[in-house]
Amino acid sequence: MSAQKSSRSAKGVKRSAPSNGPSSPKILAVLNGKGGVGKTTTAINVAATLAERHQVLLVDADPQGSASWWASRGTTAIGFDLTQAADPAQLHQLRQIDTYEMIVVDTPPALHSEAVTAVLPVADYVVLPTPPAPMDLAALIETVRSTIAPAQVAHRVLLTKVDPRSLAEALEAQNTLMELGIPACNAFIRAYKAHERAALDGMTIAQWRGRNAREAEADYRRATDEIQRDWRNNG
Repeated sequence: MSAQKSSRSAKGVKRSAPSNGPSSPKILAVLNGKGGVGKTTTAINVAATLAERHQVLLVDADPQGSASWWASRGTTAIGFDLTQAADPAQLHQLRQIDTYEMIVVDTPPALHSEAVTAVLPVADYVVLPTPPAPMDLAALIETVRSTIAPAQVAHRVLLTKVDPRSLAEALEAQNTLMELGIPACNAFIRAYKAHERAALDGMTIAQWRGRNAREAEADYRRATDEIQRDWRNNG
């Protein structure tokens, strides 16, 4: 599995010094059985935020290659390394990679794919992005019950594509998940055109400059901080 090395680190990025000797990386999988829920956007921007303090590899395990397409469009290094690996045999070996502190995996939108089946047993934590719309939420709840809970892996739902003009739907979705005993982030990701524009320019939301970019960046920073806190508590 060969990673594409960033040509240079993102401006202002500070990385932790690598520990002495080989160690297993922490593995975070970004997963949803549906497409179009903000999965790759979440994988890219969570990886970028983590990369400000850690050595991070993003594994594009989706045969559609959306994360790879995104990264290939930019002319500025995005702060983390990226590799494509949809082969289950490769994904089974993620823990053997000792050159990164954290690995983020963008999984395919197919719960029963061989890639997802390979990633779940090695994942330390799973982030499940979903819009708060009732049909999306119902599919996500079934995913947690049928796939995530049996795997006994720490996880948290992240609401994405939330209408900034109407937050009631997101709050209702969070309450529904809480009542069902499904952990969800208090932070959520609002729907801004900035995310689409950043992808077209091959940038993370922190790098992009334009309308609502800082609001969109703040959303992912809050979500990533919350995920890290929960991850540590479940470690």
